[in-house]
Amino acid sequence: MRRSDREVTKLDKIVRIMEKCDVCRLAFRGEDYPYILPLNFGLSFENDRVILYFHGADKGKKYELLARDDRVSFEMDCARRLVVEPGKSSCACTMEYESVIGKGRLQIVPKEEKYEALCLLMKHYHIKDVSFQETVMAKTTVMKLAVEEVTGKICRKEQKGA
Repeated sequence: MRRSDREVTKLDKIVRIMEKCDVCRLAFRGEDYPYILPLNFGLSFENDRVILYFHGADKGKKYELLARDDRVSFEMDCARRLVVEPGKSSCACTMEYESVIGKGRLQIVPKEEKYEALCLLMKHYHIKDVSFQETVMAKTTVMKLAVEEVTGKICRKEQKGA
């Protein structure tokens, strides 16, 4: 990372950033170009590793690409705010943010694990005590990303290091 003063290295701090984010962008290996899409997500830990969960309809390009290669990258960001220095032109500005990028292997969650994974998704959006219709669950595919590498970055106007 070029700006090591903005780097977040401790996993607990990276997870706190992730918990604030509401969209995770997954990047698949496309045929000619990368294929990226924004998804809602949930997260958990297994054996000191971050696990991300996603859901979607049971058909689509992401599943075709996943069948060819289970390696994906991801990005999420939050706490964005444009800061313009007082008394200066709008070109004297910076963007504050918190972000996380990483990579890992994505897999389809087996039917018997879907309910728990969907509950983790809903929990991330502060919804508890949810029930899912069996007919809807049958048409929903849930994916699980075992994060292999992750880094965080925070940029604030008054940056002192993270």
